[in-house]
Amino acid sequence: MKSTKILCIAALLAIGTPTAGTALAAETFEVDAAHSSVVFRAKHLGVSYAYGRFNDISGSFSFDDATLDIEIKTDSIDTNSKDRDKHLKGPDFFNVKQFPVAKFSAKEFTKRGDNVYKVTGDMAFHGVTKSLDVTLERVGSGEDPWGGYRSGFEVIFNFKRSDFGMTYGTKGLGDDIRVMVSVEGVRK
Repeated sequence: MKSTKILCIAALLAIGTPTAGTALAAETFEVDAAHSSVVFRAKHLGVSYAYGRFNDISGSFSFDDATLDIEIKTDSIDTNSKDRDKHLKGPDFFNVKQFPVAKFSAKEFTKRGDNVYKVTGDMAFHGVTKSLDVTLERVGSGEDPWGGYRSGFEVIFNFKRSDFGMTYGTKGLGDDIRVMVSVEGVRK
C-alpha cells in the first residue's frame, strides 16, 4: 500500500502537477467584432438623443493580467443616415482622415465586487489622450459550440467631447456623450 502511494505521487510529479509556485497561463481574449458593439448617444437640439455606432472594433483583453486594449476605426461610424455620417467623418467632428482610430488602453484593474471592476486607462480620441475611469461588468465566460472559449464584458461611460477638442456645435448638439461598449472575445 505504501509503495502504491509513492508511485502515485511520483506519477503526479512527473506529469507536472501544479504546485504553489507554478503559475498558470493567463487567459487572453481577442475581440470578436461580429459579437461586439460600440454605441454612443448625443443630445440633439436639447430635445432628444441621436444614437450611432462604430462597426469596426478590435483588440484584446485579459482579466488574469488586467489588460484591456480596444481600438475602433472612426471611419466605421454608422448613424443610419449617409449624409449625417459624411458630416460626422469630416473636419467638424471626427476628422477621420487625420484621426483614423480611437483607443482605450487599461492601466489598472481594481475588483469592486463579483464580476465588477474599476478600470483606469487612457482614452485616445481625436488627437487627445486623457485618463478615464470606467466600471466594467464581466458578463460571463464559457465554451462555445465550435470548441472555443469566450468571455465578455460591458462598459458604459460618459465624457465631454469638447475635452477631446471636438467643439463644433456643442450648444445645439450637446457636449456630453454616453458610450456603451459590449465586447465578446475568443480565447487565444
